[in-house]
Amino acid sequence: MPDGSEHISVRVAESIAGIGEAGWDACAGADDPFLSYAFLSALEEAGCVSAESGWLPHHLAVEAPDGSLIAVAPLYVKGHSQGEYIFDWGWADAYERAGGRYYPKLQCAVPFTPVPGRRLLAKPGPGASAAEAALAAGMEELADRHGLSSVHATFLPEDQAENLAERGWLVRHGLQYHWRNRDYENFEDFLATMMSRKRKSIAKERRRVAEAGIDTPILCGADIKPHHWDAFYRFYVDTYDRKWGYPYLNREFFELLTERLGERVVLVMAELDGRVIAGALNLRGTDALYGRNWGAEGDYRFLHFEACYYRAIDFAIEHGLQRVEAGTQGPHKVQRGYEPVRTFSAHLIRDPGLREPVADFIRRESRQVTHELEAMAEMTPYRRGEG
Repeated sequence: MPDGSEHISVRVAESIAGIGEAGWDACAGADDPFLSYAFLSALEEAGCVSAESGWLPHHLAVEAPDGSLIAVAPLYVKGHSQGEYIFDWGWADAYERAGGRYYPKLQCAVPFTPVPGRRLLAKPGPGASAAEAALAAGMEELADRHGLSSVHATFLPEDQAENLAERGWLVRHGLQYHWRNRDYENFEDFLATMMSRKRKSIAKERRRVAEAGIDTPILCGADIKPHHWDAFYRFYVDTYDRKWGYPYLNREFFELLTERLGERVVLVMAELDGRVIAGALNLRGTDALYGRNWGAEGDYRFLHFEACYYRAIDFAIEHGLQRVEAGTQGPHKVQRGYEPVRTFSAHLIRDPGLREPVADFIRRESRQVTHELEAMAEMTPYRRGEG
């Protein structure tokens, strides 16, 4: 194996079950629910991730000379670019118009999940750096052996992106919006840090939802019953039908979530006159709440903000979580207390004829991301010195 780790071996597992729960979670840790065996195995067992869906598992496992597992990576052979949230369709189109074959490609990611986190999952300790390097080398070798156009590791932490850059990968920047808990006692304490006009606007939005007679209880784990998932899944499918056209997750997957992740599943259900009208799904990590999916049966003014942003903040404050990550897109989140955060992905483009124009695109895009981040940071609603 390259990188001075010749005594380390790397193998491919065509399902996460081929690695096993105990070994996977020992490498992934307990902080991030999306990296857990429970979450990733639920995607596979429900059929959301499969050869048919265009996400063929090729997870990597790094083993020490004694056969013990020391690192893993969630890896997939992709036949398309759907469900990634880091868009490379333009690269694929340009390459194929020039006579190249962009697909299949390798994707190191959590499917359908734009949540930043580690992707090269090594057990902590003195050998962690070598194990991460072995994972990177394993991806590169797979792409070379099978003649794949590229390898993509998306929503990485900055240090892992920089390590891949040293290996010749291209690092791409993006933007998300996260809320940060500054030891607030309650929601009013949070509002007190804002400029008066913004504070009144948020209070008005929350009041309008309450005056409409809409309740938004938060359910966790065993409190989430099959009828809640029935309603939520109906909203989820309808949202995809209207906006994106293809729901990536099926009903079985949501049921498996509560079975396997328990109290880490946090579901906001909006109710009007005893009828469920909307829902927002979150997952809870050690120090963060991650907003994932939302859907509603109709257009209720300000309900999206209440269910997805404000109730998430309520929950984070109550449970002492340090941040809420509200996912991709949405500069409108800034006006509601969510702040711009830079994200990172890394891309190994094997053909120099494609690599050079992609590198140029990434350089220009990164400058634009920096300008946008600076502009958004100036628009936060906090009083001077509070944000």
